[in-house]
Amino acid sequence: MTDVTSAASPPRSQWRDVWLQFRRHKGALVGGMVFLALIALVVIGPWIWQVETNPARLIRQRNQGMSLAHPLGTDQLGRDLLGRMIQGGKVSIAVGLVAMLIAIFIGTTVGVVAGYFRRLDGALMRVTDLFLALPLLPLLLVMVLLFRDTLSGLMGPEVGTFLLIVGAIGVTSWMQTARIVRGEVLALKEREFVLAARSIGTPPFRMILRHVLPNIVSPIMVSATLGIAGAIITESALSFLGLGFPPDFPTWGRLLYEGIDYLQQFPGRVIWPGIAISLTVLSVNYIGDGLRDALDPRARGR
Repeated sequence: MTDVTSAASPPRSQWRDVWLQFRRHKGALVGGMVFLALIALVVIGPWIWQVETNPARLIRQRNQGMSLAHPLGTDQLGRDLLGRMIQGGKVSIAVGLVAMLIAIFIGTTVGVVAGYFRRLDGALMRVTDLFLALPLLPLLLVMVLLFRDTLSGLMGPEVGTFLLIVGAIGVTSWMQTARIVRGEVLALKEREFVLAARSIGTPPFRMILRHVLPNIVSPIMVSATLGIAGAIITESALSFLGLGFPPDFPTWGRLLYEGIDYLQQFPGRVIWPGIAISLTVLSVNYIGDGLRDALDPRARGR
Protein backbone atom coordinates (compact mmCIF):
# COMPACT_ATOMS: atom_id res chain seq x y z
CA MET A 1 0.00 0.00 0.00
CA THR A 2 2.84 2.35 0.83
CA ASP A 3 4.53 1.65 -2.49
CA VAL A 4 1.33 2.41 -4.40
CA THR A 5 0.84 5.71 -2.55
CA SER A 6 4.43 6.84 -3.08
CA ALA A 7 4.27 5.86 -6.74
CA ALA A 8 1.04 7.80 -7.25
CA SER A 9 2.31 10.98 -5.55
CA PRO A 10 3.59 13.61 -7.97
CA PRO A 11 7.34 14.29 -8.08
CA ARG A 12 8.62 17.23 -6.09
CA SER A 13 9.39 20.36 -8.05
CA GLN A 14 12.96 21.61 -7.92
CA TRP A 15 11.83 25.24 -7.83
CA ARG A 16 9.46 24.43 -4.95
CA ASP A 17 12.43 23.08 -3.02
CA VAL A 18 14.32 26.28 -3.84
CA TRP A 19 11.43 28.40 -2.54
CA LEU A 20 11.15 26.35 0.65
CA GLN A 21 14.87 26.76 1.32
CA PHE A 22 14.74 30.47 0.47
CA ARG A 23 11.81 30.91 2.87
CA ARG A 24 13.87 29.47 5.72
CA HIS A 25 16.37 32.32 5.32
CA LYS A 26 14.63 35.01 7.39
CA GLY A 27 16.98 37.77 6.30
CA ALA A 28 16.40 36.99 2.62
CA LEU A 29 12.64 36.88 3.12
CA VAL A 30 12.60 40.25 4.89
CA GLY A 31 15.01 41.66 2.30
CA GLY A 32 12.74 40.53 -0.52
CA MET A 33 9.72 42.14 1.11
CA VAL A 34 11.61 45.41 1.64
CA PHE A 35 12.89 45.46 -1.94
CA LEU A 36 9.43 44.76 -3.36
CA ALA A 37 8.00 47.49 -1.12
CA LEU A 38 10.58 49.98 -2.43
CA ILE A 39 9.80 49.05 -6.03
CA ALA A 40 6.07 49.41 -5.38
CA LEU A 41 6.68 52.80 -3.74
CA VAL A 42 8.64 54.25 -6.66
CA VAL A 43 6.25 52.79 -9.27
CA ILE A 44 2.91 53.57 -7.62
CA GLY A 45 4.03 56.57 -5.58
CA PRO A 46 3.82 59.22 -8.36
CA TRP A 47 0.16 58.29 -8.92
CA ILE A 48 -0.67 58.75 -5.24
CA TRP A 49 1.60 61.58 -4.10
CA GLN A 50 1.24 64.66 -6.30
CA VAL A 51 3.92 67.36 -6.03
CA GLU A 52 3.50 71.11 -6.39
CA THR A 53 4.66 72.64 -9.69
CA ASN A 54 3.43 76.22 -9.36
CA PRO A 55 6.59 78.44 -9.12
CA ALA A 56 4.86 81.04 -6.95
CA ARG A 57 3.86 78.48 -4.34
CA LEU A 58 7.23 76.73 -4.50
CA ILE A 59 9.06 79.94 -3.52
CA ARG A 60 6.85 80.41 -0.44
CA GLN A 61 7.49 76.88 0.90
CA ARG A 62 11.28 76.72 0.72
CA ASN A 63 13.26 74.82 3.40
CA GLN A 64 10.23 73.77 5.43
CA GLY A 65 10.37 71.00 8.02
CA MET A 66 8.29 67.86 8.21
CA SER A 67 4.54 68.42 8.17
CA LEU A 68 1.35 66.78 6.99
CA ALA A 69 1.59 68.62 3.68
CA HIS A 70 5.28 67.68 3.29
CA PRO A 71 6.14 64.57 5.35
CA LEU A 72 9.86 64.88 4.62
CA GLY A 73 9.99 68.67 4.28
CA THR A 74 11.00 70.73 1.27
CA ASP A 75 14.32 71.67 -0.32
CA GLN A 76 15.93 75.04 -1.03
CA LEU A 77 13.66 75.56 -4.07
CA GLY A 78 10.45 74.58 -2.31
CA ARG A 79 10.17 71.14 -3.91
CA ASP A 80 8.62 68.34 -1.88
CA LEU A 81 11.33 65.94 -0.69
CA LEU A 82 9.03 62.93 -0.55
CA GLY A 83 8.11 63.41 -4.20
CA ARG A 84 11.77 63.82 -5.15
CA MET A 85 12.66 60.71 -3.12
CA ILE A 86 10.07 58.73 -5.10
CA GLN A 87 11.32 60.09 -8.41
CA GLY A 88 14.95 59.53 -7.41
CA GLY A 89 14.23 55.97 -6.32
CA LYS A 90 12.73 55.15 -9.69
CA VAL A 91 15.89 56.32 -11.44
CA SER A 92 18.32 54.70 -8.99
CA ILE A 93 16.60 51.29 -9.03
CA ALA A 94 16.25 51.44 -12.83
CA VAL A 95 19.98 52.17 -13.14
CA GLY A 96 20.75 49.21 -10.86
CA LEU A 97 18.56 46.79 -12.81
CA VAL A 98 19.65 47.81 -16.32
CA ALA A 99 23.35 48.02 -15.43
CA MET A 100 23.10 44.59 -13.80
CA LEU A 101 21.57 43.11 -16.97
CA ILE A 102 24.40 44.53 -19.08
CA ALA A 103 27.07 43.24 -16.69
CA ILE A 104 25.45 39.80 -16.41
CA PHE A 105 25.16 39.45 -20.19
CA ILE A 106 28.79 40.40 -20.82
CA GLY A 107 30.13 38.39 -17.87
CA THR A 108 28.11 35.27 -18.71
CA THR A 109 29.14 35.40 -22.36
CA VAL A 110 32.82 35.84 -21.57
CA GLY A 111 32.75 33.19 -18.83
CA VAL A 112 30.96 30.57 -20.92
CA VAL A 113 33.18 31.09 -23.97
CA ALA A 114 36.36 31.09 -21.88
CA GLY A 115 35.36 27.99 -19.94
CA TYR A 116 34.08 25.94 -22.89
CA PHE A 117 36.61 26.82 -25.59
CA ARG A 118 40.10 26.13 -24.30
CA ARG A 119 41.86 28.05 -27.07
CA LEU A 120 40.05 31.29 -26.12
CA ASP A 121 40.43 30.87 -22.37
CA GLY A 122 43.83 32.53 -22.01
CA ALA A 123 43.04 35.61 -24.08
CA LEU A 124 39.65 36.26 -22.47
CA MET A 125 40.97 35.82 -18.95
CA ARG A 126 43.83 38.22 -19.62
CA VAL A 127 41.28 40.80 -20.80
CA THR A 128 39.30 40.15 -17.61
CA ASP A 129 42.42 40.65 -15.49
CA LEU A 130 43.11 43.89 -17.36
CA PHE A 131 39.65 45.24 -16.50
CA LEU A 132 40.06 44.14 -12.89
CA ALA A 133 43.32 46.08 -12.67
CA LEU A 134 41.71 49.34 -13.83
CA PRO A 135 40.56 51.79 -11.11
CA LEU A 136 36.78 51.72 -11.40
CA LEU A 137 35.72 55.16 -10.16
CA PRO A 138 38.34 57.23 -12.08
CA LEU A 139 37.53 55.25 -15.22
CA LEU A 140 33.83 56.00 -14.82
CA LEU A 141 34.55 59.68 -14.23
CA VAL A 142 36.59 59.85 -17.44
CA MET A 143 33.87 58.08 -19.43
CA VAL A 144 31.18 60.43 -18.11
CA LEU A 145 33.24 63.54 -18.83
CA LEU A 146 34.12 62.38 -22.36
CA PHE A 147 30.71 61.20 -23.59
CA ARG A 148 28.08 63.00 -21.50
CA ASP A 149 27.76 66.09 -23.68
CA THR A 150 27.76 64.07 -26.91
CA LEU A 151 25.02 61.65 -25.82
CA SER A 152 23.00 64.45 -24.21
CA GLY A 153 23.03 66.33 -27.49
CA LEU A 154 21.95 63.28 -29.48
CA MET A 155 19.28 61.83 -27.17
CA GLY A 156 18.49 64.56 -24.65
CA PRO A 157 20.01 65.09 -21.21
CA GLU A 158 17.88 62.50 -19.39
CA VAL A 159 18.01 59.61 -21.85
CA GLY A 160 21.60 60.28 -22.89
CA THR A 161 22.87 60.44 -19.32
CA PHE A 162 20.88 57.34 -18.34
CA LEU A 163 22.31 55.28 -21.21
CA LEU A 164 25.81 56.56 -20.53
CA ILE A 165 25.72 55.74 -16.81
CA VAL A 166 24.15 52.29 -17.12
CA GLY A 167 26.45 51.43 -20.01
CA ALA A 168 29.56 52.62 -18.17
CA ILE A 169 28.63 50.76 -14.97
CA GLY A 170 27.69 47.60 -16.86
CA VAL A 171 30.85 47.56 -18.98
CA THR A 172 33.05 47.94 -15.90
CA SER A 173 31.22 45.45 -13.62
CA TRP A 174 31.15 42.13 -15.49
CA MET A 175 34.52 40.68 -14.43
CA GLN A 176 33.48 38.88 -11.24
CA THR A 177 30.57 37.22 -13.05
CA ALA A 178 32.90 36.09 -15.84
CA ARG A 179 35.29 34.46 -13.36
CA ILE A 180 32.47 32.68 -11.49
CA VAL A 181 30.80 31.43 -14.68
CA ARG A 182 34.11 30.25 -16.16
CA GLY A 183 34.84 28.14 -13.08
CA GLU A 184 31.37 26.58 -13.19
CA VAL A 185 31.69 25.78 -16.90
CA LEU A 186 35.13 24.22 -16.46
CA ALA A 187 33.71 21.84 -13.86
CA LEU A 188 30.48 21.24 -15.76
CA LYS A 189 31.92 20.31 -19.14
CA GLU A 190 33.59 17.22 -17.64
CA ARG A 191 30.28 15.86 -16.30
CA GLU A 192 28.88 12.65 -17.75
CA PHE A 193 25.82 14.14 -19.46
CA VAL A 194 27.95 16.76 -21.24
CA LEU A 195 30.42 14.11 -22.41
CA ALA A 196 27.53 11.94 -23.60
CA ALA A 197 25.98 14.82 -25.55
CA ARG A 198 29.36 15.62 -27.07
CA SER A 199 29.88 11.98 -28.09
CA ILE A 200 26.73 11.97 -30.23
CA GLY A 201 27.90 15.02 -32.15
CA THR A 202 25.99 17.86 -30.47
CA PRO A 203 27.30 21.18 -31.86
CA PRO A 204 28.98 23.54 -29.37
CA PHE A 205 26.35 26.28 -29.62
CA ARG A 206 23.50 23.87 -28.90
CA MET A 207 25.55 22.24 -26.15
CA ILE A 208 25.94 25.60 -24.41
CA LEU A 209 22.26 26.51 -24.73
CA ARG A 210 20.77 23.12 -23.82
CA HIS A 211 23.21 21.68 -21.29
CA VAL A 212 25.62 24.32 -19.95
CA LEU A 213 23.57 27.47 -19.37
CA PRO A 214 20.62 25.76 -17.57
CA ASN A 215 23.06 24.27 -15.06
CA ILE A 216 24.81 27.54 -14.17
CA VAL A 217 21.68 29.59 -13.50
CA SER A 218 22.23 29.61 -9.73
CA PRO A 219 25.61 31.44 -9.67
CA ILE A 220 24.36 33.84 -12.35
CA MET A 221 21.27 34.74 -10.29
CA VAL A 222 23.33 35.29 -7.14
CA SER A 223 25.79 37.46 -9.07
CA ALA A 224 22.87 39.41 -10.53
CA THR A 225 21.44 40.32 -7.14
CA LEU A 226 24.81 41.49 -5.90
CA GLY A 227 25.32 43.43 -9.14
CA ILE A 228 22.17 45.48 -8.51
CA ALA A 229 23.54 46.67 -5.17
CA GLY A 230 26.92 47.52 -6.67
CA ALA A 231 25.36 49.47 -9.54
CA ILE A 232 23.16 51.52 -7.19
CA ILE A 233 26.14 52.41 -5.00
CA THR A 234 28.25 53.36 -8.05
CA GLU A 235 25.51 55.57 -9.49
CA SER A 236 25.03 57.21 -6.10
CA ALA A 237 28.77 57.92 -5.90
CA LEU A 238 28.76 59.51 -9.37
CA SER A 239 25.72 61.65 -8.54
CA PHE A 240 27.23 62.59 -5.18
CA LEU A 241 30.33 63.85 -7.03
CA GLY A 242 28.10 65.96 -9.28
CA LEU A 243 28.84 63.91 -12.42
CA GLY A 244 25.64 61.92 -12.65
CA PHE A 245 22.24 63.01 -13.85
CA PRO A 246 21.25 66.69 -14.36
CA PRO A 247 20.11 68.63 -11.26
CA ASP A 248 16.44 68.56 -12.32
CA PHE A 249 16.58 64.76 -12.78
CA PRO A 250 16.79 63.52 -9.18
CA THR A 251 18.41 60.35 -7.93
CA TRP A 252 19.15 59.35 -4.36
CA GLY A 253 22.82 60.20 -4.88
CA ARG A 254 21.91 63.60 -6.31
CA LEU A 255 19.69 64.32 -3.30
CA LEU A 256 22.62 63.48 -1.02
CA TYR A 257 24.84 65.83 -3.00
CA GLU A 258 22.31 68.67 -2.81
CA GLY A 259 21.75 68.18 0.92
CA ILE A 260 25.40 68.50 1.95
CA ASP A 261 25.25 72.32 2.06
CA TYR A 262 22.23 72.15 4.39
CA LEU A 263 23.44 69.31 6.61
CA GLN A 264 23.58 71.32 9.85
CA GLN A 265 20.28 73.15 9.41
CA PHE A 266 18.30 70.28 7.83
CA PRO A 267 20.00 66.90 8.48
CA GLY A 268 17.00 65.05 7.07
CA ARG A 269 18.04 66.22 3.60
CA VAL A 270 20.93 63.75 3.86
CA ILE A 271 19.47 61.14 6.21
CA TRP A 272 16.48 60.12 4.09
CA PRO A 273 18.35 59.43 0.82
CA GLY A 274 21.06 57.64 2.80
CA ILE A 275 18.46 55.40 4.47
CA ALA A 276 16.87 54.62 1.09
CA ILE A 277 20.21 53.63 -0.45
CA SER A 278 21.16 51.56 2.60
CA LEU A 279 17.82 49.73 2.70
CA THR A 280 17.99 48.91 -1.01
CA VAL A 281 21.57 47.64 -0.89
CA LEU A 282 21.03 45.63 2.31
CA SER A 283 17.82 44.04 1.03
CA VAL A 284 19.42 43.04 -2.27
CA ASN A 285 22.45 41.60 -0.48
CA TYR A 286 20.21 39.52 1.79
CA ILE A 287 18.28 38.30 -1.25
CA GLY A 288 21.59 37.23 -2.79
CA ASP A 289 22.55 35.32 0.37
CA GLY A 290 19.19 33.54 0.40
CA LEU A 291 19.42 32.61 -3.28
CA ARG A 292 22.95 31.31 -2.79
CA ASP A 293 21.78 28.94 -0.05
CA ALA A 294 18.54 27.98 -1.79
CA LEU A 295 20.14 27.19 -5.15
CA ASP A 296 22.94 25.12 -3.60
CA PRO A 297 21.73 21.48 -3.45
CA ARG A 298 24.16 20.74 -0.62
CA ALA A 299 22.53 23.41 1.58
CA ARG A 300 18.94 22.25 1.16
CA GLY A 301 17.41 20.57 4.13
CA ARG A 302 19.77 22.09 6.68
